[in-house]
Amino acid sequence: MTRPGLPLTEKSRELEGLGLPAHLFQAAVEQSPVAISITDLRANILYTNPAFQCVTGYEFCDVTGHNESLLSDKRTPPQVYHTMWQSLVAQRPWSGILINRRKDGTPYLAELNVAPVLDAQGLTTHYLGMHRDVTEIHRLQSRLGNHRQLIESVINAAPLVVALVDENGGVVLKNPAYLSLMEALAGIEPARLLLGNAELTAESFGDREIRLDTPGGAEPRWFVCSATRVHERDEEADSFFAQQGHQYLLLVAKEITELKRQQEQMRVNSLRALVAEQEKLGTLRETISAAIFQLQGPLNMLTAAMGMESRRVGERPERFSPLFNALHTAIEAGNKAITVLQGSLPQLVDEPLVSLNINQVLRDALGITTERLLAGGIVIDWRPAPILPAICGYENQLRAMFKQLIDNAIDALDGQSPRERALFLSSALRDGEVCITLEDSGSGIAEEHLLKVFEPFFTTRRGGDHTGMGLAMVQETVNRHAGVLSLSNREEGGCRVLICLPVNAPQLCETQSQELS
Repeated sequence: MTRPGLPLTEKSRELEGLGLPAHLFQAAVEQSPVAISITDLRANILYTNPAFQCVTGYEFCDVTGHNESLLSDKRTPPQVYHTMWQSLVAQRPWSGILINRRKDGTPYLAELNVAPVLDAQGLTTHYLGMHRDVTEIHRLQSRLGNHRQLIESVINAAPLVVALVDENGGVVLKNPAYLSLMEALAGIEPARLLLGNAELTAESFGDREIRLDTPGGAEPRWFVCSATRVHERDEEADSFFAQQGHQYLLLVAKEITELKRQQEQMRVNSLRALVAEQEKLGTLRETISAAIFQLQGPLNMLTAAMGMESRRVGERPERFSPLFNALHTAIEAGNKAITVLQGSLPQLVDEPLVSLNINQVLRDALGITTERLLAGGIVIDWRPAPILPAICGYENQLRAMFKQLIDNAIDALDGQSPRERALFLSSALRDGEVCITLEDSGSGIAEEHLLKVFEPFFTTRRGGDHTGMGLAMVQETVNRHAGVLSLSNREEGGCRVLICLPVNAPQLCETQSQELS
């Protein structure tokens, strides 16, 4: 749009003085690759350049004197034209997209820029229109948008967890399955758990099995994960010629929880049989140990009585009474019996010190005791920490220890009202230790018995003696793992057992195992 100012003749002389002759502007319009037309105030065409013919198919003689509406496809909404004329009448330029039709009848999209041409007095005398065919650009943009929408629809509908992770570990794209998993993890980013220690600079990986322990006592969820490196070119203008950009990891995870659940059920059944066999051996060891313990008392008394008799007669064996000889015979027989019993104790099977997930051990113990828990109508509040480092331990011993603690808790709930029958089990990382808390809603333990429960064969059960080892074996297992065990009563009622085990790097397990062996 020209501005009112110098008369055209003066403007022409000024431009010529700068080395720009007037005919240069006409040549520039004629040779412009953009379709240019000039119309009167009623949009009747007065001039078109050669590019106009290339775009529309109309030669200059075809359109001269005809209205610009000759190009209209009639499918452009009337509101578009109304808006355009409002701008032009107000002497403002207008830009927009119209549907036009070529001379051969084929439609095309025209990106039109039209502006009023003003004279020296500021009155509109003509309209200058410039347009180009943007049909192919629109087609490519639509195709790109359709492809993007299709990809997003597939990703959103696919039963896969999909996320795009940037160089800083932030998740810049997440599908509904990812959001659902994040909700199940109480807001924790699943990508951080699924990727583990993978770095964006590392090579892509595939078919990596990952276990996630969800809060609230739900069963763990298993995924097969893969990660692919993705490079995105920088969209800024200053990087047009430079290969700058950003690195991402495309994370895809397929849930295999149901398959793992079936495998887990088979494994728990095998564990249940193994633990049942171990408990039989343990019961036999406890019974024999109890018999030895019971024999030791009388034998000690007999030994003391024989010592008294020996001191009475001094160094003269001929003065030994028949009582002394009977005591001696009984002691020898008792010691032989103890030796036989000790020889018949089942040997404990050695097991390796391995790196293990304490949540899995706890879940095994719960799985083994499921039938007792269900039969007793006991509610389990199971809250594992979603992220726990591995510890070095004897898996079978730890599993047996936690099962015994759960069994003790179940025994403590016998006779409680249904609303009080609950167990609370949780795991957490505290000050470099994995801590496991087991609580029950029973009646608790008398203060004077809090330490005695760790003595062999002591029991708080009503109705008599107990031949088992009680919490003594639990304490022994904790000590063997260099852990700490504490026992206390809950303010709400019931007992609380807290076990803290040190965290060790997995590579130390083999070294420690060699040292202990």
